Amino acid sequence: MPPDKAPEGKVPLRDRIPLRVYQSPPWREQRPTWQDAKPALIEAALKRAMARPSGNWFVAGASRDVVKGKPCGRTIAGQEVVLWRGPHGVLMAGSGSCPHLGAPLCDGAVAEGKLICRWHGLALEGKRFGAWTPYPAHDDGVLVWVRLDQVGGEEPLDAPVLPVRPPEGSIDAVATLIGRCDPEDVVANRLDPWHGAWFHPYSFANLHVLETPTEADDRFLVEVTFRLAGRIGVPVVAAFTCPEPRTIVMHIVEGEGSGSVVETHATPIREGRTAVVEATIAHSDRPGFALAKPAAGMFRPVMRWAAARLWRDDLAYAERRHALRQAGRFPD
Repeated sequence: MPPDKAPEGKVPLRDRIPLRVYQSPPWREQRPTWQDAKPALIEAALKRAMARPSGNWFVAGASRDVVKGKPCGRTIAGQEVVLWRGPHGVLMAGSGSCPHLGAPLCDGAVAEGKLICRWHGLALEGKRFGAWTPYPAHDDGVLVWVRLDQVGGEEPLDAPVLPVRPPEGSIDAVATLIGRCDPEDVVANRLDPWHGAWFHPYSFANLHVLETPTEADDRFLVEVTFRLAGRIGVPVVAAFTCPEPRTIVMHIVEGEGSGSVVETHATPIREGRTAVVEATIAHSDRPGFALAKPAAGMFRPVMRWAAARLWRDDLAYAERRHALRQAGRFPD
């Protein structure tokens, strides 16, 4: 019986094992992609993304960053923000500066759902107190968001604009890195899929852009093999879209892990500084994946490491783009 055949009612071996042996040319012998990566096409996709509404919501970090009994501090668009878990674990957020004498509330304490300033014991319950302002907050189960209406300047939305995510039973991990750039530089990096196999040869092989964005269908469709070791990899087809101006999402639409998502969120810290918060939400219909769920804590460090490895290179790209823009030398 041929190796790719199976008795009736059984899944062929090839379909049960997601790994593939692939062939690809050496790095320097790859087909150049610079003629495909048209600056005008990337810029048009970026402008459409930047014009979408965010409702003034900004990603503040991973849901696991905000734990019960401890405040969590962030700087978003120059604003000090503090987050904590109120009664029943509800996410709370507000200005990070104490209204009394300006103490950093991120250094305070949380007791019975109240945020307590460490300098003089002022307790805040998440309601306006003098000059202190609470902020709307949202916990989507993977990420925490804060709505800053004065910063965003848009029509507020009740909740952030979220992409479609895989069903219950997925494994998620969140990696955060800081770059010397603006959110648009981060999004622009992801709107250039052609650099993948050239700039990240350790991760990608045989990358082909199948579809490019248009006004009617604003997405990239990319065929690529994720390299694992040697000539072993996992071929997939992925779609890239921007649901809001500071987010770009990769959905695996064909191949192993179909339904999995990588969300890249760019949160401004201040001008010229941006936090890249990347959430990887892995999913598979394979029976063995359900067995891996209880061991998610073992997989998360590996998932974070893989994301950070890729973004060390991609932040160099985004930072270079930002530096050229600041100097007025970015190619038209």
